[in-house]
Order: sequence, then C-alpha cells, then structure tokens
Amino acid sequence: MTEPKTKCGFVALIGEPNAGKSTLMNKMVGAKVSIVTHKVQTTRARIRGIAMAPNTQIVFVDTPGLFRTRRKLDKAMVAAAWTGAADADVVVLLVEAHRGITKGVEMILDGLQTRIGGKQKIALAINKIDKVKSEVLLELTESLNEKFPFEQTFMISAEKGFGVKGLEQYLCDVLPEGPYLYPEDQIADVPMRMLAAEVTREKLMLRLHQELPYALTVETEHWNERKDGSVRIDQVIYVAREGHKGITVGPKGEGIKTVSMMARKELAEMMGREVHLFLQVKVRPNWENEQERYTEMGLDFKDTK
Repeated sequence: MTEPKTKCGFVALIGEPNAGKSTLMNKMVGAKVSIVTHKVQTTRARIRGIAMAPNTQIVFVDTPGLFRTRRKLDKAMVAAAWTGAADADVVVLLVEAHRGITKGVEMILDGLQTRIGGKQKIALAINKIDKVKSEVLLELTESLNEKFPFEQTFMISAEKGFGVKGLEQYLCDVLPEGPYLYPEDQIADVPMRMLAAEVTREKLMLRLHQELPYALTVETEHWNERKDGSVRIDQVIYVAREGHKGITVGPKGEGIKTVSMMARKELAEMMGREVHLFLQVKVRPNWENEQERYTEMGLDFKDTK
C-alpha cells in the first residue's frame, strides 16, 4: 500500500473589517490564533493559522480587513492584506449576509480584478447566514457571482460552524500536492511573543470599549523562561496621549489589573503552564510614525507611504 499523497497550501481570507475572518480561521484551526472582538480592524498583521485535515495542511492567512485608508497604519494594514492575497494559492472572500454588497465589498471586487495575479482560485463565503432569510441569501449569491466569476460559493456561519466543513473539503480538493510546511501539532507560525501581545491587545479593546481610539499598540519587551517551567512576560502598551494613559490604567489601576488578569489567564490556557504577566503603559505620541513599531506588528513600514 502506498502512502496517500499530502497536500499543503496557503489560503488568504479577505473581506471588510469585522466580516468574520478571524472567527473563521480560529474555527478551522480549532484554536484561537487571531484576536476576535466586536470592534472592526482588530487584526493588524497577516497571522497564519495552521489547520490539519485528512492528508492536507491548510495554512490560513488571516489578513487585516480591507477598507479605505487614512492613517499610515491603515495603509500598511491594507497593503499587508493585498500582499497576503496575491501570495496565496486560494483566496476566500468573506461577505456579511446581512450587510450585502457595500461600497467596501465593491472596492474589494475591483481589487480582485486588478490586484490579484490570476493564478489563484478565488471562492466566496457568505458569512453570518443565520441573520437573513433564504431568499435574501439567494439574491445576494446571484448578484455577487454576476460581479465576479467565483470558483465556488459557500454559505456559512463562522461563529456557529454552519457550512465550515464544506469549505474545508473544497480547500482540501484544490490545494496543491506537496509536503507539509509545519509540524502537524503547530497551530500558528507567528512568534509566541507576538501572539501574546495580540492577546493583551484584545483584552484592552474588550475592556475599553468606546473610551479609547485605536491609537494603541502592545509589544512584548521581555520573555523569560523560568526554571520551574513558568514564564515571565513583560509587555509595554504604547498610547498616543497622556489622557489615554489614564483611561488605560483606570481608577486606582483597576483597568490595567483587569486586563492583565484576563490576558494572563488566556495565555496560561494557551501555553499549558503558569504565566507571570507584567504590563506597563507608556505615552509615545508618534508611535505610528516609527518603523520599529511596524516591524514588531509584522507590517512593512514602507507601505505607509
């Protein structure tokens, strides 16, 4: 008996902010490798999650949401998304069923025509199907396929798992034959220190709600393995203004204590060991103009031009 041939390839998930890309990748990987909040534009770098299916390794590229750019950070995020799509074997466009064909979706459809080389297979996944009636779904599917020749269309709910298996099977069918690129037990190819910073940033966004704009970033400054098997992680939260520091820390330091507790708990569960997490908030007015900050986020500073 000959061993079945293995398949491996890259799948870029693209769409508007909050379309459900991170949720879908986490669902298919079977673990949380990209941050998920109710806020838009939470994913900044192209985080790769690795899913194993029968004889197939699917390497997901969870790209930042595509939107009209204003700030330098926005430009770098959108450039990262299009680069991730252009480099992939398969591109999956996620569209929210209840929002339909927005101006943002129209912009992405134009980009698929002009910014993708044409060698990739491009599929459509209409997400959050539980929010609309079947006739609305049918009409939306027809309209989108008239605007772009998608290889396949899938109706899914990334959060609840509806239709996700069908999409996974399609990816297994179309990805190229080849050896696995990562060990079978590896779920992400971002450094753990970057993943840890993303976890803390997620907790900050959940905690602060509307109080703080997106002008903050988190970096893991030190990572020390201890002899007892635990790890000490020192992170810096950079904010743009002095007033933002007070909001982040909270009255009597309660805000930052809560964030630290939530992040430490999730990191301990993720790594299966004790975590000692220490957070420090620093005001850095021009952090969005510093190349080092972009490198730490996995973004290319030259894309801000």
